[in-house]
Amino acid sequence: MWIIATRELRSLFLSPLAWSILGVVQFIFGWIFAVLIYWYLQPDLQSQLANHPDAPGLTDIVVVNLFEWVAIVFLLVSPLLTMRLISEERRNKTLPLLLSAPVSMTSIILGKYLGLMGFLFIMLSMIMLMPLSLLLGATLDYGQLLSGLFGVTLLLGAFAAIGLYISTLTEHPTVAAISTFGILLLLWIIDWAGHTGGQSGVFTYLSITNHYQALLRGLFNSQDVIYYVLVITLFLVLSIQKLDADRF
Repeated sequence: MWIIATRELRSLFLSPLAWSILGVVQFIFGWIFAVLIYWYLQPDLQSQLANHPDAPGLTDIVVVNLFEWVAIVFLLVSPLLTMRLISEERRNKTLPLLLSAPVSMTSIILGKYLGLMGFLFIMLSMIMLMPLSLLLGATLDYGQLLSGLFGVTLLLGAFAAIGLYISTLTEHPTVAAISTFGILLLLWIIDWAGHTGGQSGVFTYLSITNHYQALLRGLFNSQDVIYYVLVITLFLVLSIQKLDADRF
């Protein structure tokens, strides 16, 4: 499993697409972070915050907004990274060799998943350097910062698991990317239907962003964590079963 994960991570860094995504994402978040800092330092906003007894702090205004943009950007980026995990093996006719290797389907799927998560963690760690740089001249809410970081990690884990499963269904990476984006977008906006259809409880729970928003506010709820664990486990199990069916 670890050999497959290492190979997958190495192959990502050998891909021009991954380097392009890494550079573009860092530029985007650098710009967003600079705009948030500029907005926070505006005299009008500072005067409003000074006159409000329960005014939000630097963590709420800058870090939380940055994490919200992380979710939006990775909604677009994740399908591009997951589309090639298994579908490229099918297209290159190397999947039969992988399935005939003396490793279990679980090791293959977890290896692919961990390799991708390693790349996502590298991207996330580079983004985290931006809010951590505020510690040089300001004070942050460490509890809310860690809760938001934990929420981002769970959200990216769910994105990666869903994309990995979709990648097992087709040999065309482009189809896998479009399908993954469609499913992620559906889970993103599914609670909108609940507000108009009278079943807001069910759709709100299925929404992949509602649980994330609670963690961004520093509200740690076991239901939110369980939701992401269930999503990740479900799609990893489905991916393993799909590879088992292909092997047979």
